[in-house]
Amino acid sequence: MLFSRLFSQIDMFAAPRAPAISIVPPAAASSFDYHPVRNAGGDRRFKLYVPAGHRGQPVPLLVMLHGCTQSPEDFATGTRMNDLAEAQTFLVAYPEQPKSANPNKCWNWFNTGDQGRDAGEPQLIAHLTRQIVLDNAVDESRIYVAGLSAGGAAAAIMGATYPDLYAAVGIHSGLACGAARDIPGAFSAMRRGAPAAPTLARNERIVPTIVFHGDRDTTVNPVNGDQASEQAFGAAGGRADISRGRSAHGVAFARTVRYDARDRSIGEHWVLEGIGHAWSGGSVDGSFTAPSGPDASAEFMRFFLQHRRPA
Repeated sequence: MLFSRLFSQIDMFAAPRAPAISIVPPAAASSFDYHPVRNAGGDRRFKLYVPAGHRGQPVPLLVMLHGCTQSPEDFATGTRMNDLAEAQTFLVAYPEQPKSANPNKCWNWFNTGDQGRDAGEPQLIAHLTRQIVLDNAVDESRIYVAGLSAGGAAAAIMGATYPDLYAAVGIHSGLACGAARDIPGAFSAMRRGAPAAPTLARNERIVPTIVFHGDRDTTVNPVNGDQASEQAFGAAGGRADISRGRSAHGVAFARTVRYDARDRSIGEHWVLEGIGHAWSGGSVDGSFTAPSGPDASAEFMRFFLQHRRPA
């Protein structure tokens, strides 16, 4: 007891202890920068969004293919996909299609040389995707590709030709893989749909696919959404459930959820009433957006994150 009192008295006159220091790593800043990519398919740039919450852990990757006349910045602004990436911690890559490749900056989905594996633009986009995986911490089972219009058609091609790379696909106002073989065929398919939809290429495996299309789209006929959906799931042999709803701003939609023979959800097809050729639920600060529609970006990511690529 005496010793304890003595030490207590000594402690009263001792210098005050410094408070414990909690070492917390500084919060990383998000980044949105251009990177070059080059292979046999040509030279391109892509802009990569890395959210602040990405600190080395493997995260999903989404490759976003813009529409004609758009740029990576415009597409990112219009879709607000970077905001979702920040909230949910995933990477977003926006490949850039330059005027040197197409005067209107369209992905060349209608060229036979840009519709196959290991050739043309599909090879370039796949190479770009793999480069991001090499340079960043990416969960390779959760790599997705999506696009709008010509970018949506290109996304359909990527799902059909690289089912071993992408876990799921998103097609907004686009066309099925192989819908056209040249420029005249492209205009025809955009006006009336592919002339031989039953013969369109099938995926090597069923790649889960979500399709959004406005029923007032006068640029790409909505029948193309039907054909893209049929191409992705037509051989699945399962059931389909149809529901209806309205967005927060009153836009009505029909949503078809498709299941495979084992009753696993493999796809969705949204038909948006009164919406034209535009990204549903997008920002007015970007081009080709319909802010009043259901939030396509949020629905795409909800759908994507349900799916992993089989090992």
